[in-house]
Amino acid sequence: MEICIDFDGTCVTHEYPLVGRSIGAEPVLKELTEKGHQLILYTMRSDRKVKSLWGNSEELYLTDAVNWFKENDIPLYGIQENPTQKEWTDSPKAYAQLYIDDAALGCPLIFPNNGDELERPYADWVKIRQMLVRMGIL
Repeated sequence: MEICIDFDGTCVTHEYPLVGRSIGAEPVLKELTEKGHQLILYTMRSDRKVKSLWGNSEELYLTDAVNWFKENDIPLYGIQENPTQKEWTDSPKAYAQLYIDDAALGCPLIFPNNGDELERPYADWVKIRQMLVRMGIL
């Protein structure tokens, strides 16, 4: 199964442009790939060149997310696209049988209760894993 995975708020806490803290996605994502599922990173992050008076620089926000997967030994099948879909569509939306995204309706979330009103909810990987087991994916 091809599975699109969001990054901020789904794999880590929301701390963009930094990479957020671990929220427990790593073992479940590894388990998915060990079962033969293919993960596609599908995020709003991007890398871009920035021109300023002081010269050119790069913002490597997508690369930071890709490196998180590498550092956690979680293989990616695709980044921002499904590598095989170009054979049958020109759509920019990455095709997958499942999307895991903290902004998706029905995605179980953890609502931090630490007195910080600015901290956004993030994916609850204990409940996500339970859902994947119930669906027969894990």
